[in-house]
Amino acid sequence: MIGEEHGADRPDAEWVWVVDPIDGTRAFVTGRPLFGSLIGLLHRGVPVLGIIDQPVTGERWIGVAGQPTRFRAPLGGVPACRPCARVGEAELSCTSPDMFLPADKPGFERLRGAARRVTWGGDCYSYGLLALGLVDIVVDATMKIWDWAALVPVIEGAGGRVTGWRGEALTMQADGRVLAVGDPALLPEAVSLLTER
Repeated sequence: MIGEEHGADRPDAEWVWVVDPIDGTRAFVTGRPLFGSLIGLLHRGVPVLGIIDQPVTGERWIGVAGQPTRFRAPLGGVPACRPCARVGEAELSCTSPDMFLPADKPGFERLRGAARRVTWGGDCYSYGLLALGLVDIVVDATMKIWDWAALVPVIEGAGGRVTGWRGEALTMQADGRVLAVGDPALLPEAVSLLTER
């Protein structure tokens, strides 16, 4: 098990649970209802199960590798990322502009400047919105495994992709830079903007 609050116990095991009981601590502490709980399961280091639970709204996304994402909410809904093949047409979301290290800021600013609109905040909830087709790109940095492990099966089960900023698969050794797109066609352009030198 790997947990934000309790560290790691046998993280090299074949099956590893990854838990973030309160993703969006700042939102939780300040009373904003955008925090959630994340539960992921890795098999040999690869995310195979993910749950995003948003307790305030009663929404829950469940992703299982190779299966369509399931969504439960009081008002219903079907998780499905929407078509959006160009960054210039995309809704971009980011937890906070303060999370970017100096070396990451130019890439983020290029992506931000190319996007149609940017919204801030949301933590794991932004990724749930991406899985519902309400956001097109989510980009973050300084993320730990408990911040992203649950997101991968949820977003990929809804038709999207979750990678590092270079388009690489996320691993237990990932550098903390996470890029999620609803339409996989967005990935090359987003990666190019983030990594251009």
